[in-house]
Amino acid sequence: MESALPESAPPRTPGPTRSVTTFVGRRREIDEARSCLQRTRLLTILGPGGVGKTRVAEELAVRTSRAFRDSFRWIDLAVVRDPESVPSAAAAALGVTDQSTRPVMDKIIDRLRDQHMLIVVDNCEHLIATVADFVAAVLGDAPEVRILATSREPLVVAGEMEYVLPPLTTPDGSTGNRAADLERFEAVGLLVERARQVVPGFEVTDDNADAVAQLCIALDGVPLALELAATRLRSLSPAQLVDRLDRRFALLTGGSRVAVPRQQTLRALIDWSYELCSDAERTLWARLSVFTGSFDLEAAETVCADDDLPSEQVIDLLDRLIAKSLVGVDRSSSVLRYSQLVTVREYGHELLDARGEREQLYRRHCEHYLDRARRCAESWYGPRQSALLSSMRADHADFMAALDRSIRDDDELATGAALAVALRYHWIAGGYLSTGRARLERLLQRLPRSSSERGNVLWVTAWTALIQGDRDGAAVHLDECRSIADESGDVRLRAHCDHWSALHALFCGATAEAIDLYLRAARVHRAHGDHAAHLTCLFQLAMAQTYDGRLDDALETCARVVEMADQHGERWNKAYALWVSGLAHFHLGRLDSAVGAANGALAVQRDFEDKICTALSLELLAWSAGAEDDPEKAARLFGAARTVWQRLGTTIAAFGPHIEQDSIAAERRLRDKVGETETGGSPHPQSGMTIVDLVESALEPRESSGRRASRAPASERRHRGGGESASRTSPLTKREQEIAGLVAGGLSNRAIADRLVISRRTVDGHVERILDKLGVHSRTQVVSWLHGHETPRV
Repeated sequence: MESALPESAPPRTPGPTRSVTTFVGRRREIDEARSCLQRTRLLTILGPGGVGKTRVAEELAVRTSRAFRDSFRWIDLAVVRDPESVPSAAAAALGVTDQSTRPVMDKIIDRLRDQHMLIVVDNCEHLIATVADFVAAVLGDAPEVRILATSREPLVVAGEMEYVLPPLTTPDGSTGNRAADLERFEAVGLLVERARQVVPGFEVTDDNADAVAQLCIALDGVPLALELAATRLRSLSPAQLVDRLDRRFALLTGGSRVAVPRQQTLRALIDWSYELCSDAERTLWARLSVFTGSFDLEAAETVCADDDLPSEQVIDLLDRLIAKSLVGVDRSSSVLRYSQLVTVREYGHELLDARGEREQLYRRHCEHYLDRARRCAESWYGPRQSALLSSMRADHADFMAALDRSIRDDDELATGAALAVALRYHWIAGGYLSTGRARLERLLQRLPRSSSERGNVLWVTAWTALIQGDRDGAAVHLDECRSIADESGDVRLRAHCDHWSALHALFCGATAEAIDLYLRAARVHRAHGDHAAHLTCLFQLAMAQTYDGRLDDALETCARVVEMADQHGERWNKAYALWVSGLAHFHLGRLDSAVGAANGALAVQRDFEDKICTALSLELLAWSAGAEDDPEKAARLFGAARTVWQRLGTTIAAFGPHIEQDSIAAERRLRDKVGETETGGSPHPQSGMTIVDLVESALEPRESSGRRASRAPASERRHRGGGESASRTSPLTKREQEIAGLVAGGLSNRAIADRLVISRRTVDGHVERILDKLGVHSRTQVVSWLHGHETPRV
């Protein structure tokens, strides 16, 4: 309840300099922090320097002040250097002016004992122990006081609740952006708002959208860095500023003159964090800078440990850096991953150079990721495939960094070749075709002729080229691979050459030639115990048999693949075998069996998100829906398939003339059935959906009779009773409705991820889209929307 302050109270100001700039973004963070503050008497907002802890605390204090009878007070410790001065600084901020000789803390407690207020203690990290004692004393003797602290590390006081403040949201990609696409990102909003203070009329346009996105991404969405960058837009364009970001510590200066010194330049801000670290913490900080993306504990212990820093000490030091907000933590899976902001990492690079350890650390980094990639390839045939694929995707940035360094170094070319080959499933199943192809080709430009390393790179490169539809390029690589295999007498290399030459023949329409080559390659794969390659060879053989008219043989081959896969818990090759069996059933006119097989293949993609198998299965379902006289569904599935092909960077034409003709014929039948002028039968692009969304939208329930449930046109569904209001349809997809229901049931994002067996990151994205689509700001408003029939007013 709000009441007038006593006459002796100091003015109600959140800080010594109340912010005059607008508050941008942070809707979710303010709501979550407010909720935390309602459940605890001590909330500490944590985060790295410049992330906006003070600004959020100020906004939170202002917004919650009415809930406290005596409002709030602000204790700013930024300029307090001596721990013994903390009580005096607190007393001054709280208006405690008693001149008696009693201890200052006693006077503070006497003043606060009957107060109902919020106290904000800002910038605690350099005085942690003293602040912790102060806070514990206040909470112990002033029962109606709550404390909101900001710090780079926790206070470690009983009852403390921690809220880690993330950076502002940044664009998803650095290229292909349009101005309208960037409006929803908080970092862009802040940059534009602050830029207009120095360049009135500054706008994000389609011409500068990529540069603005790159700037926000490179600065990690850190508000202070963005505000410093905005001042440079007085004399530089966004593109020019991006080009100079490699000199960011010198460039990003000139902050507000009234800001404390450490907030006036980016370097001063990081120097402040450096001063708070022990020598051992500084050593690990420097060594962690070799990681380009996120990393796990095994990587940190393997790469960063040596005689001077034993591996058993890494976890303790890592924990301290996390506590100081110099390392972030991703808790979305059972194996935690860690990362540093780019600015923190670049500062670490300078430390590493000063220590003379850069080359040594990068060599260990490369060795670790080569070993990890080899282990993934060797373990591919088994039940851990989806976990391995997720692991490789999580490590993608560091795989690429290690590979790029190897390609540049003549002495490390063999290492680079081994790494590129070991990552073959990452390129193909992980969805990194173009990325992999580009690096494989760069390796071939530098690897010596007739080497075994070159031979293996050649067949992996041919594989990626074939999936991309570059048959001529694949043929050149396969010819050279065959020559190396013949010269060396390497039987296994020749088998790989035969295998991908078979795929080349299949994609060129020479199905009989492909079958012979597949049979020859399969015998060698099996003889040498290469089970993963053997199964891949067999499902591709089944595709060749299908388009050679040997449909029964194809179904028998697929059954063998499924049986062997089930024996070992293998699912990647099994999914493709299911798709090929569905293809054979479709050609036999068995539409129910075709749909069932395609759905089985798609179900696997909930975990794998293999774009190739997803697109092919969606195509088959679209053909089947058209044959079942459901043009609307066929159009939707064609649109979904087209969306996946576009993201993959290829088309169904890459997979040969036979399957391309099947697709063309199915689309032609669809157009003939509905007429080209009617939108109901036109493919519907679904660019806003994730791969999992597209999979879920295709996997519709079947009726108990075994036949697919028919889907009435949208106009008819809108007017049916009993299910949806005639006046209101849900803007949410089926998956979003399911997740919204779990949100309404009180489940956290982590609990929802566990319930649905999907990643935490996927759930976070769904919940964000649900809030946006419903036009609400909080999870509780989702409940109101579900239980009512009107979107709640905000």
